[in-house]
Amino acid sequence: MFIRQTKTRNATTGEAYFTFRIVTSERLGKQVSQRTILNLGRHFSLAKEQWPVLCSRIEQLLSGQISLIDVAVPESIETLALRYVSLMLTKRKHRVASTATQDTDSDTAKDTAEDADSKSQKETDYQEVDVHSLELVRPRSVGVEQAGVSALSWLGVTDILRSVGLNGRQVAIAQGLIIGRMAAPGSELATWRWLKEQSALGELLDFDFETIPLMSLYRVSDQLIRQQEAIEKALFGRINDLFSLPTTVTLYDLTNTYFEGELNGNAKAQRGHSKEKRSDCPLMTLGLVLDGSGFVRRSRVFAGNVSEGSTLEGMLQGLDAPLGALVIMDRGIATEANIQWLLANHYRYLVVSRERHRQFDESQSVETTTASQEIIKIQRVASEDGQEVRLYCHSMKRQEKEDAMTASFMERFEAGLAKLAAGLTTPRGEKNRDKLQQRIGRLKEKNHGIGQHYQTELTMDESGTKVISLTWKKTLVDGTQLSHPGVYCLRTNETTLHETELWQTYTMLTDLESVFRSLKSELGLRPIFHHKEERAEGHLFITVLAYQAIQALRLKLKMAGDEDNFSWKRLREIFGVQQRITATFKQRDNKTLHVRKATVAEPTLKKLYDKLEISSSPGGIQKMIVEG
Repeated sequence: MFIRQTKTRNATTGEAYFTFRIVTSERLGKQVSQRTILNLGRHFSLAKEQWPVLCSRIEQLLSGQISLIDVAVPESIETLALRYVSLMLTKRKHRVASTATQDTDSDTAKDTAEDADSKSQKETDYQEVDVHSLELVRPRSVGVEQAGVSALSWLGVTDILRSVGLNGRQVAIAQGLIIGRMAAPGSELATWRWLKEQSALGELLDFDFETIPLMSLYRVSDQLIRQQEAIEKALFGRINDLFSLPTTVTLYDLTNTYFEGELNGNAKAQRGHSKEKRSDCPLMTLGLVLDGSGFVRRSRVFAGNVSEGSTLEGMLQGLDAPLGALVIMDRGIATEANIQWLLANHYRYLVVSRERHRQFDESQSVETTTASQEIIKIQRVASEDGQEVRLYCHSMKRQEKEDAMTASFMERFEAGLAKLAAGLTTPRGEKNRDKLQQRIGRLKEKNHGIGQHYQTELTMDESGTKVISLTWKKTLVDGTQLSHPGVYCLRTNETTLHETELWQTYTMLTDLESVFRSLKSELGLRPIFHHKEERAEGHLFITVLAYQAIQALRLKLKMAGDEDNFSWKRLREIFGVQQRITATFKQRDNKTLHVRKATVAEPTLKKLYDKLEISSSPGGIQKMIVEG
């Protein structure tokens, strides 16, 4: 066995270049010929003087001397040798034998990839081996990869990516980025390491991820974001065909994610209100338009300080939503201008009202029950012209939460007033009327409107220059959180549905909030490490694509009658147990048997595989016998 350098030429461009192959010499009658065992490609960079060491180590590994590691062999060569032996096994398009003996014509040696899989699955194959020689090498995760590849296949992602201009190599890398985000959420750097060191995804895609540089991932990410609109439109069309989704409901909301460090070169990285309380960092805002089944119809990235209400028109234009589609959105987006735009464009709307005034008449309400068996009371109030309906909803759990919050704010507010009053009796305490009023104002601001329920009075001394006492009285203001705890208002121009139906439709917005939680906690949406705007947007878009694949898996499980409704975190744990491993044995006839296959699926995992209708033995069984 040796390495041969061959000059070749690109058939398309005419470019001349060198390629490297591992070859072996064979004697056929009186002639000696060379047979290629493995093509190392044009980027093989090992120094020529190290080639014999690498070949020698590969022969040792093929002959079963896996634990026999020569301390003189550098770690880099050992790593290469293990990888090339694994490739020889997984490719299985060539017979492999020791250079010291002629290859046999045995059935095992002649097996192609398809023959080997067929025989290993359908026929009994007995081999006499030395049990004590067993070595288990190159464990790689394969469960999440199998689920991810299947989901992307259902969604037609390969065809979609090819249609927007990606070639075969770029499509494989894109799949690696998406499935890497599903399996091991993190940066593109973390995904690159995962693909090289931990995953068997390359075996499922027949692509060698260990040879690609990190920059290849970044460049494919750049291509994805440039083709974002076309990819999203084609992908949602495929999803709609696959699952026959109703497109009469559209959900829209925004969230933001933060960067670490300063990003002067990214115009969208701006400081604003962080939903993770990381206002100390630059932010970017992600807007999502979803259908009623939780799939993303459109995603866009905005500046971190964007006004939520200003984003709606740009997100909904060109979605080809059916006439009269119902748009559900939170109060941050439900401005009067946006509602008028929805009306002008023939949308129905169901939004959280921005009105601060609260009201609720329990005697005029009806009851509905949530999935967690909580009772919600709903009062329906129609406008005078009958064109709009307001639903005043009361939740006991929400009331308990708001009661606790207001009690805390009142306690803190009164403690602040008491501290100011105590300062009037000390020599250094503040007694200036204007400054005391400023401090009371700041105290009201810090306690979320609780100050409106208090009347404060400052008493001056005879000279009128100093305050001698501060008193206060609590007076409940009607129509507020304190007077109507647990009440919120929904606003809609859908007047034909019953109030309970409207409320249940609104709860879809909580599903969108769970999507954001999944993106952030389960799919590595935050933080962002890129400094370039395009790279940052690419990171977010890859996360959205990963979410689409996960949603396809979960919906298919639901359609198959799965009652567990696992979170992706839990599903990932179940899938993540399965590994692919190579088992190597010495045989009685001094040959070495290598078998690579996945571990047996645990019962819970097997159940998921069956419901998803995908193989519980990802990658199949690959076998190779090497002459001693």
